[in-house]
Amino acid sequence: MRSIWSGAISFGLVVIPVKLYSATEQRDIAFRQVHREDAGRIRFRRFCTVDEEEVPYSDIAKGYELPTGDMVVLTDDDLAELPLVTAHRIEVLNFAPGDQVEPIMANKSYYLEPEEAGTRAYVLFRDALERSGKVAVAKVALRQREALAALRVREGVITLETLLWPDEVRKPDFAFLDEDIEVRPQELKMAASLIDTMTEDFEPDQYHDDYREALEALIQAKIEGNDVVRPDGIAPPPRAQLADLAETLRASVAAVKAERGKADGSGKADRSGKADRSSARRSTTPAKAETGDATRTRGTSRTRAKSETPAPSRRKKTA
Repeated sequence: MRSIWSGAISFGLVVIPVKLYSATEQRDIAFRQVHREDAGRIRFRRFCTVDEEEVPYSDIAKGYELPTGDMVVLTDDDLAELPLVTAHRIEVLNFAPGDQVEPIMANKSYYLEPEEAGTRAYVLFRDALERSGKVAVAKVALRQREALAALRVREGVITLETLLWPDEVRKPDFAFLDEDIEVRPQELKMAASLIDTMTEDFEPDQYHDDYREALEALIQAKIEGNDVVRPDGIAPPPRAQLADLAETLRASVAAVKAERGKADGSGKADRSGKADRSSARRSTTPAKAETGDATRTRGTSRTRAKSETPAPSRRKKTA
């Protein structure tokens, strides 16, 4: 894992230097937006509506629009000068029973790893927090946004769970809440009985993303049926990249032996090397011609070999 933030836990007068890592990731299948007719990739440009020109990313700033349509422009320098105490500090405010932090307030989870100099203080805080059965309520600033957070212990590691602010959680406003709906005792008893019957320990590993698995199967079926489009201008991958592992290992062994033969300086090795080079020249000539023909092919073409198209990749999103 790669840390995305470094700072310190501020716990009273105790300061514990830590690194922060994303604790979760989304395993989505990676798609690109393409033109349906020829599979060409769709690209979006940053276009200014005033001067009608494309704008480089370095010239883009943040703008707050007023009711009049006027803009308040904020640059990176403006934001960097904001007096944010929690920019590099996880400031513990108080402790509270864990069940008082409602699940609906949960936003994103992170792992906290101690810096070497703060390991002992980290372990002390972790053990005390776990023994208390409480969560530490804190504030932290990530990506120019201050968030409320809850510190807990999971599998020996302190986790930081960013929380939504109270005004970010919507109030349920549904008509049935104001209606007097009668539920008969027998119905309630039967519903409770059904819940008891279906109750079991939560084992997340037994659940699967059926939609993602079906999507992967669909993509694989198209690959195996050669229903794959190669956009114009995209050359087929070199055959050297498509060799199987055994062939790659055999080629590596042959290369090492040839190198050792040169080092020996024997006449036999020299003659063998010339023969190998001559054979190599004969064997590579057709491959070059084949690659050239593939490069010169214009228009959209269908792939002919199953091995030329990789299996669907999964996109990992972290924050």
